[in-house]
Amino acid sequence: MRAAAVFAEELKATGKLADVASLRVDLYGSLAATGHGHGTLTAILLGLEGFHPELILPEEVEERLASIAETGILNLAGAGGEGMALPYGVGDMVLRPLTVLPRHTNGMTFTVTDAEGSVVHAATFFSVGGGFIVREGEEDAAQQELDASKEVLPLPFRTAAELLEHCAVTGLGIADVMFVNEKASRSEEEIRAGLGHIWSVMENCVATSLKREGVLPGGLKVRRRAPDWYERLKKETARPEDTDNDDQDGQDHYDPRYWQEWVNLVALAVNEENASGGRVVTAPTNGAAGIIPAVLFYALHFAPGMDQATQADRDDVVVRFLLAAGAVGVLYKEQASISGAEVGCQGEVGSASSMAAAGLAEVMGGTPAQVENAAEIAMEHNLGLTCDPIGGLVQVPCIERNAIAAAKAINAAKMALWGDGTHRVSLDEVIITMRETGKDMSDKYKETAMGGLAVNVVEC
Repeated sequence: MRAAAVFAEELKATGKLADVASLRVDLYGSLAATGHGHGTLTAILLGLEGFHPELILPEEVEERLASIAETGILNLAGAGGEGMALPYGVGDMVLRPLTVLPRHTNGMTFTVTDAEGSVVHAATFFSVGGGFIVREGEEDAAQQELDASKEVLPLPFRTAAELLEHCAVTGLGIADVMFVNEKASRSEEEIRAGLGHIWSVMENCVATSLKREGVLPGGLKVRRRAPDWYERLKKETARPEDTDNDDQDGQDHYDPRYWQEWVNLVALAVNEENASGGRVVTAPTNGAAGIIPAVLFYALHFAPGMDQATQADRDDVVVRFLLAAGAVGVLYKEQASISGAEVGCQGEVGSASSMAAAGLAEVMGGTPAQVENAAEIAMEHNLGLTCDPIGGLVQVPCIERNAIAAAKAINAAKMALWGDGTHRVSLDEVIITMRETGKDMSDKYKETAMGGLAVNVVEC
């Protein structure tokens, strides 16, 4: 959606929108192989209309897709103003799953021509994971821009070793290092508000999912479990004197004996919402979006001392958790990949589990070495994880995989906190191993739906 929106905006800026007579969209490699199941095709339609994923509301998605399906007309570059009405839909896209462009397996090309067949505007983009896009021919420029941005950071880092060195020299924790770097481009109030907003979107995602019932779209007839699980949990954990599950201070009461069930519920709820095309926070990817919310939920409701925490305490937990998780996310983005199409699900679920473990260890009082150890343990036990979605849909095994990886993250944090931070294998070594494992992995296990469960399970 983001790449298509950029293309639409560029086209509009040329002043030649009125000259457009036809549109062509080519999808390559993994993007084409799983395009239908991953919602890629409909997302591109919305992007071509000028919508951006962080701004469009779920109800707008349903309204515009229903209109395009009913009329067969796409309003090219029309979001927020006048566009060009073109007969175009999902069936008009050209899918090339066996053709992989040199830069990345997630490639897409947009081309518009005039009535004489002359090209009005064209561009090729790559979706490199986590909502990041790179334009063909601008890879070096994008890297230079990224490098330049790092030069202005007070405490730049690319590796865990560099991150830990900053901590050792300054006496700061990992979340604090990230906070210092964030303050180079925005105020403390903006940082806290921004991270709080991210958590609120995660919470709203769960709340929305718990109200949806029935089966997930796509043809596999996977039943939504989150609403039923939620009702069961409320009944099993409610106290006789507290039927609404709230303490007298208005805070939800969570029986610590059921922490695992609550973590599972949050992870399932987020990924069922993702599987149905709802709004999720890409953290670090959509397919792995349930892990960080589930572990942060654990931190807020089950970590030691949180039963006595004030709202200010909870807000601080959210900020520190997300900063530490983000720091680890930087390491994976810099040294390896968070794209399942590039390195398999270890790059998505594995990275998310590692980030979540770091966030939890941070807010539970871990030293920088313990936080790094937690991140290392979580990824070490996700190495080699393949991406083999049945039917190309982000449902099986993806939804349950988020719940399992959230539990791994919690266990990794607890194991790290019981140690002193020293360990034989460093986080950097594990990240490099993940990258090399991804390179060696057969393409059929990298989000192509051509191997593993994707072909060994009869869809009907």
